[in-house]
Amino acid sequence: MSFGLQSWGLTVLRVTLGIVFLVHGYQKLFTFGFHGVAGMFSHIGIPLPAFFAVVVTLVEFVGGFLLIVGVAARIAAAFIAVDMLGAILFIHAKHGFFNPSGVEFPLTALAASICLVLAGGGALSLKRSW
Repeated sequence: MSFGLQSWGLTVLRVTLGIVFLVHGYQKLFTFGFHGVAGMFSHIGIPLPAFFAVVVTLVEFVGGFLLIVGVAARIAAAFIAVDMLGAILFIHAKHGFFNPSGVEFPLTALAASICLVLAGGGALSLKRSW
């Protein structure tokens, strides 16, 4: 019985994390656009800002969608983990721990995505990953 509950717990985590990243990616893609994200990345000193604007936007948008539907959840979560590690190192670490600019949110998202990489996406996935 506890395995079934664990599987549903992972589903809640997967879908919630997916929604968060789908919305963040949607904002980058349809509100700011690649050019706007690249400008922001350039302003804060991220190397190769045009390249990473596309990468980060697509990782968040597509990765979020994949998590929601449960397709390639471990792979999507791994890309999101790398995304959050970069966000922590390049943006948030210098602002301390607490929101709105600190590592609090990206660290939580990093931990959640690592959990999904290690444990899988849980129940209600369209396709089991790995």
